[in-house]
Amino acid sequence: MNKRLLIGLICISFNMALSVFTTAYGSGYKLEPINSDISIPWGIAQLPNQDLLVTDRQGDLYLLSMKGKAVKVSGLPPIVAKYQGGLLDVELDPKYQQNGWIYLSYSEGSQNNLNTSIVRAKLQQVGAHYRLVELESLYSADKYISSAVHFGSRIAFDSQGFLYFSIGDRGMRDLNPQDVQRDSGKIYRLHSDGRIPQDNPFVNNNNAKAAIYSYGHRNPQGLALNPFTQEIWSHEHGPKGGDELNIIHKGKNYGWPVISYGVNYDGSSFTELVKKKGMEQPITYWVPSIAPSDMAFVTSSVYPALKQHLLIGSLKFAKLIAVYLDGEKVIKQEDILKNIGRVRSIHQGHDGYIYIGIDGRGVFRLMPDNLIGER
Repeated sequence: MNKRLLIGLICISFNMALSVFTTAYGSGYKLEPINSDISIPWGIAQLPNQDLLVTDRQGDLYLLSMKGKAVKVSGLPPIVAKYQGGLLDVELDPKYQQNGWIYLSYSEGSQNNLNTSIVRAKLQQVGAHYRLVELESLYSADKYISSAVHFGSRIAFDSQGFLYFSIGDRGMRDLNPQDVQRDSGKIYRLHSDGRIPQDNPFVNNNNAKAAIYSYGHRNPQGLALNPFTQEIWSHEHGPKGGDELNIIHKGKNYGWPVISYGVNYDGSSFTELVKKKGMEQPITYWVPSIAPSDMAFVTSSVYPALKQHLLIGSLKFAKLIAVYLDGEKVIKQEDILKNIGRVRSIHQGHDGYIYIGIDGRGVFRLMPDNLIGER
């Protein structure tokens, strides 16, 4: 056989193998590809029929079947996709099967005057097409003329049905995070229909945004209910170092930028403080920065070694991290997938499988080695 042809056949076989599974370097897990067409899969939610709703930060919402077919959903609100902004998270109402509500976060406004907004809508099928209907605006944060960064935008529900969402400081660290009169650098809590809960911490403060639940945040892109403690957990990007994992408590100040374990990107210091009275400490932090993206608590028996622990994606180091917990304490961290690309989203579906979105690669299913070939 011609040597060049032989080498070509070997390369084709190798690439075909990679297209089926991405190995996790002996960790006991692999990635099974579902779809490679979604460029920046920022948020994932699973519908009752096991189809996935996946946002692409560039401004599209997809309905993705388990066979890998992706169909665009129409009827989205006006979205401005610029740098870190665009169509961001997607979440189902805890009572989705009764009410059909889907929640989305995105950036809107003009190219130079943007904000984070939260809407809800219902999914309607018309033949082979899907569209959002009954669109309702729940919250529109203040618009800022600033660089298109730090939109936060992760969405989560607690066990009582309250809606939480995050908004980053929008790159205005000295103005927004510590000022409860200003949006951004906050985590918010609403009723699922957008009403302000009467027990929110600042609801009776005329000099504060009534939707704020906690403040002093930089850019929280991880937000999830811990099903074992019923608390909301969040992680956020630090600057150069100082990424944090926090338990979110009502009315608390998480310190940014007064306290931080990070420094400016040029290595210079912007604060000498890592602790201060009246400001919360993270339960763990990362130096150097891992650039944490999404997070998910594992409750599924599909992954017995990960059950009751936490998965966090790293954009900077292109890996999936298992954070092992003993109650509210981090006891160990382990890289279970390495060199897989910028992990953008993590979602445990009601089918028990974990779905992972990777920038530039698409959407995958996390598969334990012992289940390979059983689906």
